[in-house]
Amino acid sequence: MGKPRILLADDHTLVAEAFSRLLEPQFQVVGIASDGRELLEKAVQLKPDVILLDLSMPVLSGFEAGARLTKLLPQAKLIVLTMNEDAEIAADLLRGWASGFLLKKSASAELVKAIQQVLKGKSFVASHMTQNLLDKIVRDADSQKNQALTPRQREVLQLLAEGRTMKEAADVLQVTARTVAFHKYKIMEEFELKTNSDLLRFAIRERLIS
Repeated sequence: MGKPRILLADDHTLVAEAFSRLLEPQFQVVGIASDGRELLEKAVQLKPDVILLDLSMPVLSGFEAGARLTKLLPQAKLIVLTMNEDAEIAADLLRGWASGFLLKKSASAELVKAIQQVLKGKSFVASHMTQNLLDKIVRDADSQKNQALTPRQREVLQLLAEGRTMKEAADVLQVTARTVAFHKYKIMEEFELKTNSDLLRFAIRERLIS
């Protein structure tokens, strides 16, 4: 059997290349993606065994990309590689689509072990995370939040929150500017948002941007 195939996704090229060099002796790094949409395209094309993804990526966040990847490639294992130490976020993702949750500051020591564990069907959490708190949150299924926005609304909201105009967002999504405007004002109406600043804060609360 060949080496396990790894796909990396991080918008910081130097970070992705450093992790690629770290992994190459034991694994086959088949590609690097710099945003969420590129990740989806390369994942379908390359069919990796394990995908390492950051949560803060442009165009489509790691949160959204991870959720979609579980449907596109249900056999692939997903490991979050992030600077975010929020145990509640880690718990939400591990309850959902992630097999592992690693912090970038400790990843070099734990990354190989994490990949080996998830390939065996196990979960892996960075040792730096507060394990007892994380376990408590993972067990508490009632704390899981429902997603009220539709997938299209989330795409529109992220692009607008990143500072793109409605025309630019429309070009990315390959729809008309009028369609983007419809989704924007529908979101503002449903969630009682009055200004663009309210929309930006809402995008942050929805974890679409940092």
